[in-house]
Amino acid sequence: MFGLNKLFKKDNQLEQQIFSELAAYKSSVFPLGIESSWVEKIDIQGSIVKVTLNLPFAASGAAVFLREMLSSKFDKSIDVVINCLLPKDYKFKNIKHIVLVASGKGGVGKSTTAVNLARALQAQGGKVGVLDADIYGPSIPSLFSVMDEKPTTQDNQTLNPISKDGIKVQSIGFLVSPQDATVWRGPMASGALNQLLNETQWGELDYLIVDMPPGTGDIQLTMTQKVPASGALIVTTPQDLALLDAQKGIAMFNKVNLPILGLIENMSHFVCTHCGEKNHVFGKHGGEQLALRHAVPLLAAIPLNMEIRETSELGGCLSVEHANIFEHYAACAQTLSSMLYYQTLSAPTVDIVITDD
Repeated sequence: MFGLNKLFKKDNQLEQQIFSELAAYKSSVFPLGIESSWVEKIDIQGSIVKVTLNLPFAASGAAVFLREMLSSKFDKSIDVVINCLLPKDYKFKNIKHIVLVASGKGGVGKSTTAVNLARALQAQGGKVGVLDADIYGPSIPSLFSVMDEKPTTQDNQTLNPISKDGIKVQSIGFLVSPQDATVWRGPMASGALNQLLNETQWGELDYLIVDMPPGTGDIQLTMTQKVPASGALIVTTPQDLALLDAQKGIAMFNKVNLPILGLIENMSHFVCTHCGEKNHVFGKHGGEQLALRHAVPLLAAIPLNMEIRETSELGGCLSVEHANIFEHYAACAQTLSSMLYYQTLSAPTVDIVITDD
């Protein structure tokens, strides 16, 4: 089935066993197991084994649980190395995937989620950009702590994005003073967004994360009708009012035939710093029930955590300062990147299995 004889010698039983375990391993990241073409080599030197994989999506962090899984099954010291080699299948200029991060209403942490998801995709091995599509209330410059930066140009026709921590960023906030109000009608705002998207020298990107404004207005229509987006992520809180507005966002994307990649429940619960108990401040299982209703995965349940707010407001990176919190975004990024890869295949749609890994 997997062409074992082509990859390994028939008498090398351990290699075949390791490969079989990889092929059979199912998770949200690998819903079909590890494909044979992804296995670069399995190098066995006595009791030390090194497995090298080349993945067509950004999920280098998956090496951790693959290492643990294999080590638990074989009496060997097994190391797993993952190289992320995304195929050059561009959908828009030199951008492979455009992901819209949206919400039905403001105040649910959409921009913070978009930034941390972008950082997580980069940490997983992707080339990432962030476009701030909120023309009236841009938050991205502040969340990356680049408020005083101004885009440069080399040809007086296009702009170079601002680079922060290896992520390319573009926003109307770089061109308009934060003290000024952007008083534009819908067509003007849509035109400005078109310019930001089309007249920015993004270079090669695996993922462009678009921080959408709240609601279902002109900007949303522009991004869904004129841009080949791969899909939308809906950010909500468990609160009933937020869920009602998230439902409207889902309905809008369904009307324009843009796939809903999944839901992210932000401020899902608060973990008591004294006893460790989860407190569901804004309600319980709201995001899960909405996801089930629309047959889309709940990609993450992000806790209500002061470290997220403080680090984000300072433009810091959670992966460096609060790795335990960043794990939520990392797991979401791994699943999302694999979903986008499978989306591009001509094979039948696969079921995404969300696990506790």
